[in-house]
Amino acid sequence: MNLSQAEAILKKYNKEPFHIQHAETVSGVLGYFAKKHDPEREEYWRVVGMLHDTDFEQFPEEHCVKGIEILKSEGVSEDIIVSAMSHGYGMTKTPYEPTHIMEKILFAIDELTGLIWAAALMRPSKSTLDMELSSVKKKFKDKKFAAGCSRDVIKLGAEKLGWTLDELINETILAMREVETNAN
Repeated sequence: MNLSQAEAILKKYNKEPFHIQHAETVSGVLGYFAKKHDPEREEYWRVVGMLHDTDFEQFPEEHCVKGIEILKSEGVSEDIIVSAMSHGYGMTKTPYEPTHIMEKILFAIDELTGLIWAAALMRPSKSTLDMELSSVKKKFKDKKFAAGCSRDVIKLGAEKLGWTLDELINETILAMREVETNAN
């Protein structure tokens, strides 16, 4: 499966611009991390990112479970389905646990990209291009800010990767800068 096919599947089940932008962001961030950890499979990582929330808009209560069914019906390979749906492990009823580095990164950055993007929108620039680690850490500590972004999941994601929270946040900011630059 290529990225264009994944995007078509995403857009078949998602109409809200927010959900589409989130999938594109996560896909781009995974592409950034793939260049460092698995460069031969960058498009694969991006496809997984594009498809990870395919079911969320229509089936939020069955997230990462309905996604398995949807992606199977679309002919998506089992390995992509497992990787994409593993990001909900422990929060949804998905049977898949993140084990591969890409799955662990997806688990860690899914919530984090939302928090970073919310923080960016509060800035005069409305951009991640001038965002610093300290700005995100300040927002991270404020439980009322972007309250839907689970700090516990982000912390657990960093732990699963063996990274400090600062490393995870900083690398994700750099990834989001790259995504934003490539989108403009």
